[in-house]
Amino acid sequence: MKRPWLVYGLAFLGGVVLFLILLSFIFALLASYKRFDLGKPKIGVLEIKGVILDADDYLSAIREFRTRRDVKAVLVRVESPGGAIGPTQEVFEELKKLRKEKPIYVSMGGVSASGGYYVSLAGEKIFANPGTITGSIGVVIELPNLEKLFEKLGIKSETIKSGEFKDTGSIYRGLTKEEREYLKAKVNQLHEQFVRVVAEERKLPLDKVKSLADGRIYTGEEAKAQKLIDGLGNYYTALEELKKRINLKEGEILVLPRKKGFLERFFEEKNSLSMEKLLQSLYFQPFYLIKLNL
Repeated sequence: MKRPWLVYGLAFLGGVVLFLILLSFIFALLASYKRFDLGKPKIGVLEIKGVILDADDYLSAIREFRTRRDVKAVLVRVESPGGAIGPTQEVFEELKKLRKEKPIYVSMGGVSASGGYYVSLAGEKIFANPGTITGSIGVVIELPNLEKLFEKLGIKSETIKSGEFKDTGSIYRGLTKEEREYLKAKVNQLHEQFVRVVAEERKLPLDKVKSLADGRIYTGEEAKAQKLIDGLGNYYTALEELKKRINLKEGEILVLPRKKGFLERFFEEKNSLSMEKLLQSLYFQPFYLIKLNL
């Protein structure tokens, strides 16, 4: 007895399998189109905005710029007052690796100070507006001391520690003389790292950088006069100069990291920012411009 439904079923199933194979081939082709030099030439734009507390998104973006052959150069747009030392150094080092493969220029926005200036040092050339706030080359530790407040509230803390410095920076008490010296030495060491990077990347004498690296801020004009940056101009000035650098007349712009939705950002920040991290982190001294009257 013939079973035509079985024949038709097998034929239909074979058609579905063939369709899925064809679809997989198309997706693989599209992926290759992005990865290999099949699309229009692009300039990648890495947007570094706000206080730098986490490097993951920036590192992923830099990696994508490196692997995509259609991205011919990268413009780093910095709008940051500073940030935590670890993430800032991670971004800087990864940009230096990328610089060996593709040209990198930097465009500073309204504020590109401290850690914002640190990451900018990875650029072959740095551009800023005449009124951009930059510099603030320094390191700071801020530790709240709530001892007297807790006394008034009747709150006491008992600490059992494995070593003398294990609870250094506790909000329940002030620093001892030894702890203050201990932390001061760490700040000086990290500050020296910052100074060395500025001297190396800007090709400046170490003594000159030390004289500039006392935490003060500079306008874009002052920074250019001190050779902390290369030129004056806005985002489009830097972009056009970068196009000339790679001899590109027309090209697309690829902006990374990609913007996230409100809920994604909300839950990400809620999970990553602990009170201890905010109150006791060691960071490149950020400069906040509250208001500027011209």
